[in-house]
Amino acid sequence: MKQRALPPHALPIEGPAALGEVEQRLRLDGWPCVCGTDEVGRGPLAGPVYAAAVVLPPDGAARLAGLDDSKRLTAAERERLAPQVRAIALAWAVVARSPADIDRLNILGAALDAMGEAVARVRTQLLARSGSVRVMVAVDGNQPLRRLPPGWEQRTIVGGDARSTAIAAASVLAKVERDAAMDALDAQYPGYGFARHKGYPTPDHLDALRRLGPCALHRRSFAPVRTLLAGRQGNLL
Repeated sequence: MKQRALPPHALPIEGPAALGEVEQRLRLDGWPCVCGTDEVGRGPLAGPVYAAAVVLPPDGAARLAGLDDSKRLTAAERERLAPQVRAIALAWAVVARSPADIDRLNILGAALDAMGEAVARVRTQLLARSGSVRVMVAVDGNQPLRRLPPGWEQRTIVGGDARSTAIAAASVLAKVERDAAMDALDAQYPGYGFARHKGYPTPDHLDALRRLGPCALHRRSFAPVRTLLAGRQGNLL
């Protein structure tokens, strides 16, 4: 069977995932500087989506013991790693998009927009640090960024947070920042349990949503929230 051709922005990597293989492959292809970017929070019904971009030094993997895709790490492991990533990174940035942004742009558009801004901020830091630099952006997933700094290129990698050290580092920073934000927002919007479920559609979150109705953090364009709002409006007619 003939394999379907990959889009030009995709980095073809097969076989079992090995953290750091993306950087190794890109450096062999002539890209010594890799900027990894990832997002966190596409699935929740409430709260912002966060994205991060990170450029690590060549020995970054050796200096970040235990680094992995943030989903595979415990909260304590992520909390330990996040300051280490920030300390050794050549450049890093974390950007959020609000629930209103998500409703306006859709979740994919908001996530890509946040990732694009994080990459742009990293470019500013790199220019201030070392002047012009040639960078390949490693994007987790199969969707390319819609805007890139001039002269930079990108490659998408499905499962990139398990194959790229820089993407894994970005996923940790984004996850830690978003979890902290949801913990703080739990105090502003009591009763929903945001500190427990971080806005994901768990049974207790759905129950609170039915009892209390949506708050300002809920994404109106997401089906459970949209359906509930439509029902409440219908009851008023």
